[in-house]
Amino acid sequence: MTLISSISGTRGTIGGKPGTNLTPLDAVNFAAAFSTFVIQQSGKENPTVVIGRDARPSGGWLSDLVSGTLQASGVNVIDLGLSTTPTVEIAVPGLNADGGIILTASHNPVEWNALKLLNNKGEFISAEQGKALLETISKADFDFPDVSKTGSYSKEHGWIEKHVDQVLAYALVDVEGIKNANLKIAVDSVNSTGGLAIPVLLERLGVTNVEHINGDVSGNFAHNPEPLKKHLTEISRIVVEKKCDLGIVVDPDVDRLALISENGEMFGEEYTLVAIADYYMKNKPGATVSNLSSSRALRDVTEAAGQMYSASAVGEVNVVTEMKAKNAVIGGEGNGGIIVPDLHYGRDSLAGIALFLSHFVHEGKQMSEMRAGLPNYEMAKNKIELKAGMNPDDLIEKMKLRYASENVNTIDGLKIDFASEWVHLRKSNTEPIIRIYTESKSKEAAEALAQRIENELSSMI
Repeated sequence: MTLISSISGTRGTIGGKPGTNLTPLDAVNFAAAFSTFVIQQSGKENPTVVIGRDARPSGGWLSDLVSGTLQASGVNVIDLGLSTTPTVEIAVPGLNADGGIILTASHNPVEWNALKLLNNKGEFISAEQGKALLETISKADFDFPDVSKTGSYSKEHGWIEKHVDQVLAYALVDVEGIKNANLKIAVDSVNSTGGLAIPVLLERLGVTNVEHINGDVSGNFAHNPEPLKKHLTEISRIVVEKKCDLGIVVDPDVDRLALISENGEMFGEEYTLVAIADYYMKNKPGATVSNLSSSRALRDVTEAAGQMYSASAVGEVNVVTEMKAKNAVIGGEGNGGIIVPDLHYGRDSLAGIALFLSHFVHEGKQMSEMRAGLPNYEMAKNKIELKAGMNPDDLIEKMKLRYASENVNTIDGLKIDFASEWVHLRKSNTEPIIRIYTESKSKEAAEALAQRIENELSSMI
């Protein structure tokens, strides 16, 4: 199975041998290392860390292990229990805590879990901080205090409601407009904590006609939890059969938002951010940011409003860094991750839902009409496998030289922007492959571009 430790935390499949899967020993090591980090960063003998988790079955005992290790390390723990990633992110500064840990494997299947690490602002720790933490783990450089200096433990309830309060208080959320629209909405919360949060949000928005499937919080996911078209056939059918205005889908930790049009077709994960950015350009215009592998449609919408678009390296922490640098009004990733800096610097589906519904009722159009009014692009995602001894960096450098006359970006692999399409080449850190992402005006054109690039790479190999 798999254990992947990186600068943002550790994730893996449950069970097996330590160091190769996410086992109790691996969880304890990471929690102890994070305790060392928080103590050093805060300068406190007994700093405070907020923890929360999604509903997957391994979350209970994993939370107990992490909480116990933090306390044994001298850290006070505030446990939100079942929660969402964005809720934990806003609770960290809301509780004046020194860090946070979210126990979730996001869109990964039920056999996975993870520890995601936050700083005292409720944002993912930096690459530099993550590297230092990994070094602490490799050295097992832990120094546990005696019993008189161990940390405390307490539970906090009501943070989902506080999170919703903040969303509804945001100026661009039109609560009255949504209430008056008498919407009918289908929801799929994949049997995780979206089942707690989304009903609270919709009720407060005055949406009472809701078809909610997979709404329990058992963690027994009814389908693969990644919100892709092939996994969402049930809710797509319900939207049509029940004559819903739209469908809402979130992943297990509620930081990715996918939407379904009234005709049962996917609105497109890439277009969650694009549509909300369109709303901002009409009501609060300013700079936008997404990563290099996200749709060009965001750039088109932004520049059409006379504003500046910027691309970051792939990864939420990179998007946030670029958003701060450019003072962006909205940003995120093409996987349905919306970041609203006026609220907090983290992907937030609750904010995304409220903002999209505000846009929807202002437009007065059906979902399919809204989608047709946005710049249309299609993506293809391919990969090329490398043989032993092949250096992906060398191959990418050769492609850079081949396309030197084009608009190229090398902050994360190689992005080549053509007049009406683009290709993004990235080496994998876990597999001997180069990933090939392309986008064009049609699916056929995107796939043709990917095939051309793959052939060129193969000729170089």
